[in-house]
Amino acid sequence: MNLNEIGLEKKPVSSSLSEDLVNRRKAIVANGVGIYSITTAAHAHKGIITDVDGKEYVDFGGGIGVLNAGHTPQSVVKAIQAQAEKLIHACFHISTYEVYVELCEKLAAILPHGDETKVMLTNSGAESVENAIKIARQATKRSAVICYTEAFHGRSLMAMTLTSKIKYKTNCGPFAPEVYRLPFPDYYHYGKGLTEDEFIDQELLRLENTAKSMIDPESIAAIIIELVQGEGGFNVAPPRYVEGLRKFCDKHGIVLIFDEVQSGFCRTGKWGAMNHYSVLPDISTWAKSMGSGMPIGAVIGKKEIMDGAAPGTLGGTYLGNPVCCAASIATIAFMEAENLNERGMEISKIVDDRFNKMKQTFSCIGDVRGLGAMQAIEFIKNSNPAEPDGELANNLVNACLNRGLILIGAGTNGNVIRLLSPLVITNENLNKGIDIIEEELKKLTN
Repeated sequence: MNLNEIGLEKKPVSSSLSEDLVNRRKAIVANGVGIYSITTAAHAHKGIITDVDGKEYVDFGGGIGVLNAGHTPQSVVKAIQAQAEKLIHACFHISTYEVYVELCEKLAAILPHGDETKVMLTNSGAESVENAIKIARQATKRSAVICYTEAFHGRSLMAMTLTSKIKYKTNCGPFAPEVYRLPFPDYYHYGKGLTEDEFIDQELLRLENTAKSMIDPESIAAIIIELVQGEGGFNVAPPRYVEGLRKFCDKHGIVLIFDEVQSGFCRTGKWGAMNHYSVLPDISTWAKSMGSGMPIGAVIGKKEIMDGAAPGTLGGTYLGNPVCCAASIATIAFMEAENLNERGMEISKIVDDRFNKMKQTFSCIGDVRGLGAMQAIEFIKNSNPAEPDGELANNLVNACLNRGLILIGAGTNGNVIRLLSPLVITNENLNKGIDIIEEELKKLTN
């Protein structure tokens, strides 16, 4: 996405320092590095970003879901400083260091996958997905993978192939082979007059029919799904569908993977979205808020599946960097001390109540949805879910930016706005941000 696509080329930032920095970016940084907001950042704390001119912004973007613990939590900053003084890098393949092992032990404790859980660390969500697929293929000795429409799993080769949105992979083919896609069980968009139970029955039947019309189940290594789709627009998978998916995978010996990269670490009011479901995956993938902005991710799974990968086939130079591990351990401790899972549910109630009141006022709001503090609004035309209003969503993002609110969009058609504010945001700033959304939406629709 470039500046023209979000309508900002004709509206440069007003302050000279910010404008200068953005112009320097445009002159030296490759155009392919997307830009969702034209703000700059000099420093930040909790839920507020201050730009290079000293202007403050309420942050509803959270670094795209990275800052659940807020900007610069001091205990995490101190942990980073302390670890950097002792060991910045050794490469875990060469020298075992304790913070890697300690973090893996902690992740297995808060996110157990059955009786015995094993963990590997990565640098990012995309790397977590790549390695999860690699593990599933080795464990099953199969090659095919099933994913879903509206999915986002990253920008590396396999992750990009699994990703649904075409704009993220234009002219990037050929893509990874043996990847098959099913419609995400999205009742709002695809229910078409059915009851929710009837719709779920239909989608589970569609899943069963893949064995007849798409791919032999005995060739499928894994099915990967986001329980709450991030870039796809915060679509939430129905619990009964996920239960049926688990049964299908068990029946055919398929590895079930939950992508929790955006939904993890208190965002939904639980350590993972999977904790809202009765289903346990074989493997799950994590990153983003796991390290308060330091580049770290994880693959967590059942021991028998994780150990299906042969020695030497997993890893990388920087995976589980000591400083990043220390940041993650401190981040999890901060989340526990501040009861951020409970705070996620508090934010959920505030936002859900206010967004649904807005839905009653504005006919352009087709749906309000989410799980925990992962909340979104979808804009449509003529009260028709099949007529997305991406222009209105884009205009709203820009209008809010001018008012000092960082807001980011989502959805295949760009007609969704999503809330990913730090969970440490004050109620005052949370409501201030929602006030801005409501006020600017009223201006745009009058």
